[in-house]
Amino acid sequence: MARECQICGKRSHIGWNVARRGLPKKKGGIGLKTTGHTKRTYLPNLQIIRAYLNGKVARVKICTGCLKANKVLKSS
Repeated sequence: MARECQICGKRSHIGWNVARRGLPKKKGGIGLKTTGHTKRTYLPNLQIIRAYLNGKVARVKICTGCLKANKVLKSS
């Protein structure tokens, strides 16, 4: 898959945008009313970096979570 972390396998997911109108009850209104749902995609924050994989330098797509957790060794 194109948008997938090569380390942990994180990839895009689908969800809903929920459109609402009205004033929330805690702000003095009568509450929020749902007026529509639209499909949307949640994309992972992927970065292309040069890293050591199996003893060789390769370009990999890696999510920032794996990058911050030092799951790969970056090449300089």
